[in-house]
Order: sequence, then structure tokens, then C-alpha cells
Amino acid sequence: MIVGLLTLDIFIPEAGSLKSKRFVIRSLKDRLSKFNVSVAEDANDLWQRTTISIACVTNETSHLYSTFEKIKKMVLSEASIEVLNMDIELL
Repeated sequence: MIVGLLTLDIFIPEAGSLKSKRFVIRSLKDRLSKFNVSVAEDANDLWQRTTISIACVTNETSHLYSTFEKIKKMVLSEASIEVLNMDIELL
């Protein structure tokens, strides 16, 4: 069994409040649900910055990397956010 963790440091330039930040993050998390992964947000009080952690459990490394590549393409194509840092770990 292989467990992978994709960590994204995200900047949301248009977020003027915690409410608008939550709206963007909730929308992103809803779209990530189609990949059958677990998603968690670092609970911080910064309006425009957050960290999203995405976990995937699989039997094959190739499936893990394929899933993370699809997620990265989807996130990078999102116009309302900027990805500051992206990190993949195998646990």
C-alpha cells in the first residue's frame, strides 16, 4: 500500500475576507472530490493564504503520480488562485 501526500501553498489575491477565502477553498475542495482523495485545509486566519493537503492511498505508484498530475493541472488552471509551492511526499 502506498500513501501519497500533495501539499499546496496557495495565495488567493482576490480574497478580501475570510468568507471569500472560504468560498474559493470550498469550491476547490468540491472539485477535488472527483479524484477520490482526502483533502484538508490548514486552519489559519490569513485572508489570502492557505495550505491544502491532499492524501491518496493506492496500490500502485504510477496511479498515485497520475492522480497527482491531474490534480496539479486542475489547480494550476484555476484563475482565482496562485500556487506558491507544491510538494509531493510518499509515506
